[in-house]
Order: sequence, then structure tokens, then C-alpha cells
Amino acid sequence: MKTIGFIGVGIMGKSMVRNLMKAGYELHIYARTKAKVEDVIAEGAVFHDSIGACVADRDAVITIVGYPADVEEVYFEPGNIFDSAKKGAYLIDMTTSSPSLAERIYEEGTQRGFRVMDAPVTGGDIGAKNGTLSILVGGQKEDFDACMPIFKGMGTNINYQGAAGCGQHAKMANQIIIAGTISGVCEALAYAKEKGLDLQVLFDSVSTGAAGGSQLTNQGSKIIKGNYDPGFFIKHFIKDMKLAKEEAEAADLSLEVLNQALANYQELEDAGFGELGTQALIKHYEKN
Repeated sequence: MKTIGFIGVGIMGKSMVRNLMKAGYELHIYARTKAKVEDVIAEGAVFHDSIGACVADRDAVITIVGYPADVEEVYFEPGNIFDSAKKGAYLIDMTTSSPSLAERIYEEGTQRGFRVMDAPVTGGDIGAKNGTLSILVGGQKEDFDACMPIFKGMGTNINYQGAAGCGQHAKMANQIIIAGTISGVCEALAYAKEKGLDLQVLFDSVSTGAAGGSQLTNQGSKIIKGNYDPGFFIKHFIKDMKLAKEEAEAADLSLEVLNQALANYQELEDAGFGELGTQALIKHYEKN
């Protein structure tokens, strides 16, 4: 496989495109606003002004868009992926999306002669830039094996989770962990600030102990600096948590920590903070 059609050249996608080009793949990209991807075009990516043209005759197609509705659009709308990709192509949706939608795409795609996988990622913008993403893959094991070189172009922790939809279920579990962890980081910093501690000294003291981890290291350090730039948008995390909540409720499973984190983030989005990074959850505690 040499050619890849890539749809969704945003915060994550742009770095993934760069790393795939470094790995030797020919990248064809589609974005709604060409001006936002001029940098990767200058670096060698081939721009197309339609999804159909972007995916035609490619060995593989990767999508990483915003919401499940966007996933439906790029796959099912007339003239888009299912109508335009060549038969036998590998179709890899790396959006964090609905497990049931992943199953639907797999069923429809398989019937139409494609090899379909759901492969959401975790590791954030830093992992995307460094090519160290964790990739959670659902679909057929032989397709996973065939696409391993592509996955290795973007990540370092790549695991087959099971049948179609299982990649998305694994990502739901990941987001549930993050919801609780980032909440803990924010509560700890809010407590320490209230008690007059030096937050940087505290951070340096606990980040290498049992409380250490990527949420504290990456997001905690941003909070201390007052940096709320998005590595991952609050609005997108809310989407993920809602999906996880729906899946949990469908299984008659009550996840109280997830539900509280979702409520806190929803409050922030309602206040106009949806475009900030997830570390801006600290604003919930600053208001109280």
C-alpha cells in the first residue's frame, strides 16, 4: 500500500498526515478550508476539493473528523467514500465515534467490497505530533495485520481490540479514565491553591509519585501556567463522554464519576468555553 486518502486534517489529523508522509506514503487530503492546510500541501500532501476525488484509487482511506454525524456524511453521502473509493480499499475511521455507527459502516462497507476498521486514537496532539499515538482497532484481524505499517506511521502502541465497534468501545473506556483523572487533577490543584501551596512545587513533588500520569504531566502543567489552548477541545470531549454515557446506560451500568465530569464540562460549554482545552475544567472549581 502506497497511497492514502486522508479526510480530517485538524489538530490531530495534520500531524498524522505529516508522519505518514515521513513514513513514505503518498498522502491525498481533503479539507473544507484549503487555507488551513496550506502548510501540509507545501510539505507534499496533494489537496483535493472533494471527498470523492480525494479517495478515488487510493489503497487506504483514513478519516478523523469531529462528530458521528460528520462520520456518516463522509461515508454515506452520495459521491463520498462508499461511492468513490476503489473496491478492496482499506477504510479506517479514526474518529472517536459511536460503536453502533462503526458496526454499521463495517456492515455496509463489507457488503460493498471494502475492508473496514474503526481505529480511534489516544495520546492527544502531543502523541499525534510525536507519532506515539495509541491506536485501538476493531474489525477483521487480517485487515488489522495488513494495515500495521500504516498504523506504525502514526503510533507506537497499536492493539487489536476485536470485532467491528470494539475499537470504539476501547476508546470509550479510555475517555472514562480521562474524565475521572482530569477531574482529580483539577480538584487537587484547586485544593492546593486554596491552602496556599506553591502549585509548581506541588506539581514537581507529586508528578513522579503514585499520582503521576499523563493528565497531570500534560494538563496539570498547562493549568499552572494558565494555558487553556486546546490540545483536545472541551466540546469534543463532551461528545465522547455523552457517547460513553449512552453506551453505559444501554448496558444498565451507572458511571457516577463520568456523569459528574460530563455535567461539569457541560456547564463550561454552556458558559462559552467549549473551544478551550480539556484542562480548562479548572474553571469549574475556580468559580466555586
